[in-house]
Amino acid sequence: MWGEDMRPRVVVTGIGAVTPIGIGKEAFFEGLRTSRNGIGRVSAFEPDGYRTQIAGEVRDFVTEDFMSPREAHRLARFTRFSVASAKLALDDAGLSIDENKGDRTGVVMGCGIGGIEVTEGQVKLMDSYGPRRVSPFFIPMMIPNMASGQVAIFTGARGPNLTITTACAASMHAIGEGSRIIQRGDADIMLVGGTEAGITPAGFAGFCALRAMSQRNDEPNKASRPFDKGRDGFVMGEGALVLVLERMEHALGRKARPYAEIVGYGATDDAHHIVEPDPKGRGAALAMRRALDDAGLSPCDVDYINAHGTSTPMNDKCETLAIKEVFGLHAYELMVSSTKSMTGHLLGAAGVCGVAASIFALETGIVPATINYEEPDPDCDLDYVPNEARNANVDVTMSNAFGFGGHNGVIVTRRFQE
Repeated sequence: MWGEDMRPRVVVTGIGAVTPIGIGKEAFFEGLRTSRNGIGRVSAFEPDGYRTQIAGEVRDFVTEDFMSPREAHRLARFTRFSVASAKLALDDAGLSIDENKGDRTGVVMGCGIGGIEVTEGQVKLMDSYGPRRVSPFFIPMMIPNMASGQVAIFTGARGPNLTITTACAASMHAIGEGSRIIQRGDADIMLVGGTEAGITPAGFAGFCALRAMSQRNDEPNKASRPFDKGRDGFVMGEGALVLVLERMEHALGRKARPYAEIVGYGATDDAHHIVEPDPKGRGAALAMRRALDDAGLSPCDVDYINAHGTSTPMNDKCETLAIKEVFGLHAYELMVSSTKSMTGHLLGAAGVCGVAASIFALETGIVPATINYEEPDPDCDLDYVPNEARNANVDVTMSNAFGFGGHNGVIVTRRFQE
């Protein structure tokens, strides 16, 4: 851990959200407060014939609210989401990136899949009409780094610019690495987060082949049920969230009011399996310990954990085991919930969605629920804030994200105090 007196403090001053439960910070927060369920039958394509036919879609996104039709025509859906979220976050922070700020503003985005719908369409076009019919925009639209590249183009952020592709941990790593960029003095402002739009025929078919998704097609509003004994797989979601991170002095100098402070970051790998978590939760536990050490906090300081909580049999069991390993008896005093029960699993944007939900708890004193929690599982025996949001005093939160390949990312946030 670096001493607090040795590194700049990093605060969150803006939140932009494009999610299945709301677009914009206010709508997203209201969705968390009311335990809104954003999951339904897939509408992006006809899902008949698929084992899973449900998802958390962003159904009311109007591209023209954020860019011209000509600009949108050259962007994949995941990139449109990232640009929209960045603009919403900057508006929420009361920031515009002028010529003076551009060199000191950077972007780090997480994305797992990229423009998969563009790839599917262009491959079909090539197979039908030959290679000369492939669009010159195919590659620039499809590659995952356009999540951050286009955010910079639209906002004028000329500082450090990265896209992290560590599956479902990607946006958690984006927040952590963006914080580090500020702490080492390479930027004053960082736009960080994640984006994903993988609800496509091929994307769905791939996850169906893994048998990783819920098949509760007749009850989509009950399909994502983290930590519940009857869980049978995750529900895919889509969307993007962006946080504005600032060096504290920069934020206070412009009279911004921070939502929270980023105080700890941990990153590890299970080194175990391509898709299954370590059955003992060792990599997850190590990431949580490292985040606490980085924050200079003890386990007893944490009030709430926004869990990875995917609603798969293995993840929820192993994450619970890891929490108990790190927190000991305090694990039973913690509030733990999974907002994937409402949004579905946003894949590369899952981590930042959890951090934004943790900030909601810090900001409002309301801890979001794990909905659809009906039957306790003996292997999952913590306080999962079942079914209804809860009023509580929250000063310190932890957010977890774990991805295929064994990637683990953890962020600790704290109520801001000067």
